[in-house]
Amino acid sequence: MNATLVRLVRLFFGLFLYALGIVLTMQAHIGYAPWEVFHAGLAKVMGVQIGTITILVGIVIGLAVMVSGERIGFGTLCNMVFVGLFMNLLLDANLVKELTNPILGIIQLVAGLFVIALASFFYISSGFGAGPRDSLMVLLSRKTHFSVGTCRGAIEVSVTLAGFLMGGLLGWGTLLSAVLIGFCIQITFRLLRFDPKNVRHEDLVESFRKLGTVVRKQA
Repeated sequence: MNATLVRLVRLFFGLFLYALGIVLTMQAHIGYAPWEVFHAGLAKVMGVQIGTITILVGIVIGLAVMVSGERIGFGTLCNMVFVGLFMNLLLDANLVKELTNPILGIIQLVAGLFVIALASFFYISSGFGAGPRDSLMVLLSRKTHFSVGTCRGAIEVSVTLAGFLMGGLLGWGTLLSAVLIGFCIQITFRLLRFDPKNVRHEDLVESFRKLGTVVRKQA
């Protein structure tokens, strides 16, 4: 199979897994992860599905970082749209039931974080560019000269507070998500012997050129 097609499969499989992981953590019902607190609160205010808000927020952030000079890739665009679409499909299908038992909730939350970590492996290794929220983190680090970790922490605290004020579900699962996601990603990447720093991401122009070549060959 063409190498670009293989990368596309990795990209979209990763995006689907990412959406599944988010839904698993949400349906654990012990507190949403920071960005989902924000998305859920905004969805409640606007009266739309949380997946739709995820798309809209991704587009706004993507446009903002692009205008500010950050490079975005084909994967950035796909992340803006397809994670939210997959979330809506999974939630509408009710494949993942909302839990009421907090112990089972913890197990499902941790499982969801590992699914997100695995999704990150497929998504990042495709080499199509970072997601809009990661791009925002990099942009703020570049502009403020603070570390990436400091900027990520500031962003997540800010979106959590804003989401809570709009009615997003804040619980001790929110803190658990914030603490464990790094460990889950580290463990998953180590098991898969994957170092994201070794991935060279294409910009939008390069990706579209390669995708155009694939389309012409398939025609």
